Amino acid sequence: MSVFFLSLFIFFFNLLIFLNFKNLTNYLSFFDKPDGKLKKHKKPVSLVGGLIILINLFLIVFFLKILELDYLLFKDNFSFIIVILGTMFFLIGFIDDLKNLSPNIKLVLLLISIFLITILFPEIKLKIIKISFLDQIYFFKNFSLLFTILSFALLANAMNMFDGINLQLIFFTLFVFLIFILKGFLPIFFILISICLVFLAILNFHNKVFIGDGGCYLISAIIGCAFIYQYKNFENFFFGDEVFIILLVPAMDMLRLFTFRIIRGKHPFKGDLKHLHHLVDKLTQNKNYTIIITLSLSIFPFILMIIGLKTYLILILNFLIYLTLVLFLEYKIKS
Repeated sequence: MSVFFLSLFIFFFNLLIFLNFKNLTNYLSFFDKPDGKLKKHKKPVSLVGGLIILINLFLIVFFLKILELDYLLFKDNFSFIIVILGTMFFLIGFIDDLKNLSPNIKLVLLLISIFLITILFPEIKLKIIKISFLDQIYFFKNFSLLFTILSFALLANAMNMFDGINLQLIFFTLFVFLIFILKGFLPIFFILISICLVFLAILNFHNKVFIGDGGCYLISAIIGCAFIYQYKNFENFFFGDEVFIILLVPAMDMLRLFTFRIIRGKHPFKGDLKHLHHLVDKLTQNKNYTIIITLSLSIFPFILMIIGLKTYLILILNFLIYLTLVLFLEYKIKS
């Protein structure tokens, strides 16, 4: 019964925001203005999406604690870790949304925030990794801190780079949250936070709100903490390679862009219009088709994993599909 009433509360809280969104954006005057280059939208769009997710995170964690629901959320300081890291990540991204920080400053701030959280809460550090098709456990020993910091930093940038078109990152996040729910890992928490994302998806579809870098980084903190915590403390965990498969398409797109930017003498974190969704959108000239194509490509590796295909085969197959698609798109666009 407590779950039902809490769900209703979160639903009506977000419905209230949805119905009064114009007044809210007039009061919180944070807008992303078009620049004719990377920002192609025609008029200023509110950047409060990430802030709305953060407020929901605070409310959900608070009431789950009061009502003693999803007890795993409060084991080993996990609730503190996800709230504190999520807040730090959000603030870095939100400041970048408003002030347009340089890639170097943004990266340094992300690395510092992850370092601080691992020092304050060493239980978040990844000390071992298990691969599904190898009967062996790999210990990081002295490299656990470095590996944890790099994992969070790369995930944050992958999520941010995947947010180049309306709905794409929100739908992908809902897909990842659904996986946690089906696994039985913190189902109440992820259902409640998904309610918020559904309302934001409607606003985002109508070009009323962006979640911005702040929202992207916040989502990456939630997903990263959840994967690490589930991996270390839950019986029905994902192997390390399975986590990579779930995040495969954002990861491949990020690694491709990093590689080619470095080859061309550009900063790896400097934005451009070479992302997969940009290429698809440029060819199709239809954002709905773009979302369908990119999300189908993102979900396909997980479907292969469900039916039992070995992860290394999934990796090879999807890498070939991704590479073929990118080469095809670039060829068609040039011709």
